[in-house]
Amino acid sequence: MIPESSHYWLTNAHVPAALLIDQNGLSSAPTAQNSLADELLSLDLEILEGNIARIIPAGTLPADNKPGVDLRNGMVLPCFSDIHTHLDKGQVWERAPNQDGQFMTAIETIQKDAEQYWTTEDVYRRMKFGLKCSYAHGTTAIRTHLDAGGTLTEVSLEVFKTLRQEWADRITLQAVCLVPLDYFLTPQGETLADQMAEIGGVLGGVAYMNPAIEAQIDRTVALAKDRNLDLDLHVDENNDPASITLRLTAETVLRQKFQRQVVCGHCCSLSTQSPEAIAETIDLIRQASIGIVSLPLCNLYLQGRQPAATPQWRGVTQIHELKRAGVPVAIASDNCRDPFHSFGDHDGLEVFAMSVKIAHLDRPYGDWIRSITSTPADLMGLPNTGRIGVGLAADLVVFKARRYSELLSRSQHDRVVLRRGKAIDTTPPDYSELDDLVLLTD
Repeated sequence: MIPESSHYWLTNAHVPAALLIDQNGLSSAPTAQNSLADELLSLDLEILEGNIARIIPAGTLPADNKPGVDLRNGMVLPCFSDIHTHLDKGQVWERAPNQDGQFMTAIETIQKDAEQYWTTEDVYRRMKFGLKCSYAHGTTAIRTHLDAGGTLTEVSLEVFKTLRQEWADRITLQAVCLVPLDYFLTPQGETLADQMAEIGGVLGGVAYMNPAIEAQIDRTVALAKDRNLDLDLHVDENNDPASITLRLTAETVLRQKFQRQVVCGHCCSLSTQSPEAIAETIDLIRQASIGIVSLPLCNLYLQGRQPAATPQWRGVTQIHELKRAGVPVAIASDNCRDPFHSFGDHDGLEVFAMSVKIAHLDRPYGDWIRSITSTPADLMGLPNTGRIGVGLAADLVVFKARRYSELLSRSQHDRVVLRRGKAIDTTPPDYSELDDLVLLTD
């Protein structure tokens, strides 16, 4: 039980060494003597007025000075950062199911749902539901892609601005516009770029191979450069080796000398290309300082799906090879309970646990835990989020699990989430809250 006091200790905590920083923001391990298997450290953390005041090796605090909680070697993580979500699409599955699980069916289904149902109230309530899920599970920063173009832009941005203000004390919320990149070749695309600049958003869109793709990417990067905006693109969400929009994006960023942060999500087709093409593309990505976001759960659901056939492809990009080359690699939720992914609950731990199994991120676990904490936070421009250090906010997730094997083998529904050192209610919202919106009857 976490005390109500503003000053207490969390003792005998197992903390991933990769997430521990010193006061200069550098990785810091208090002592090699208390290093454990799986790159964990055994530590005591002093919580004072909502911040982490001291971090010392476990067992070095005098016995008479230990107010607080003995975690019995339970793991402690910083709160999660979810860099790629679609809150505006979420929770529509019951009224807009994907009947064959195909990617194009998902696009057609969500477009019809948006045309028929996406009022300000509908989008607000469903996005808020997603935020409530994220908060309960221990997420502190979210970037959401928002379908834009036409009337959708006004609805999505109005709801986003309202929720960003309402949730400012709990979740850092960022917005990315989502349109096909050819939209930015039109006057409406320039207006959208201006609107994203006005709200401090990120310029984004879907890149897909077509005769004008190079001009589309070039114009998108130029618009972001002119308005001093970061970029976050959906690229190559397919298994076609000829789909090279990731490579074209990197080449364009380098040619235009674009200095802002660029993030590319999905990048699935990279894993279907030749070793030589993969190596060349990864080198370009590294040179362009592009961050990569893999969405294993959603891509596992959509990619390689054929009627009544066993899937043979996981849809995950070359995350090991990218990370080995020094490319920042994050993992995120993507869609939750909509035509692109009928499951999901905006739980960073669930995403990580599934990704470890899908992409073999274990033995050794190394610093892969950064993929749902500090790496996405860095790509979002949040240098004090997703890590544990003296002077940082005590935004922590506390588990009974003592090692990764325990952490990733159960749901950890009994986790404790601390925000500014205070335990919050970790009960997710009840699905019935949205019954009047999504359980439609004839």
